[in-house]
Amino acid sequence: MSNYRRVFIPGGVYFFTVVTYLRRPIFSAPENVDVLREAFNHIMAIRPFTIDGIVVLPDHLYCIWRLPEADADFSGRWKEIKKYVSKRIGTKRKTRNTMDVWQPRFWDHVIRDEEDWRRHMDYTHYNPVKHGLTASPVDWPISSFHKAEAKGWYPENWGQQESPNR
Repeated sequence: MSNYRRVFIPGGVYFFTVVTYLRRPIFSAPENVDVLREAFNHIMAIRPFTIDGIVVLPDHLYCIWRLPEADADFSGRWKEIKKYVSKRIGTKRKTRNTMDVWQPRFWDHVIRDEEDWRRHMDYTHYNPVKHGLTASPVDWPISSFHKAEAKGWYPENWGQQESPNR
């Protein structure tokens, strides 16, 4: 067991990395992305929080959440989201009687200020380009980039890479 300690701040803003089991590309299938979307909507209706930014890649996702003022339980929310998805698309593993959708745990980071928030938003939205999945964040469909751009948080063509063949 690790000695990792989480920081719980009521009303905090957090950046998360959540990875699939054995980095399987389960979110390459649109129907699995739909189940993940349903999970977020379902849990957000029961235990509200807002998502500032999110990107879903084939084998992992990044997101930034804002929790309600008197609430710091992001772990409980992730547990419920993972459980919701696992029940619908997972199969039991032979060891430990666990599902094969998610790696155990997740990585979190407390957003400390506006600059930290901006860096993590940029990291989130640029990730499909970094992984070679697209030439521009605007081209990746499973991302909050379009909403962020519409809010004026990003200039037009932000993060676009020149094709090596140009």
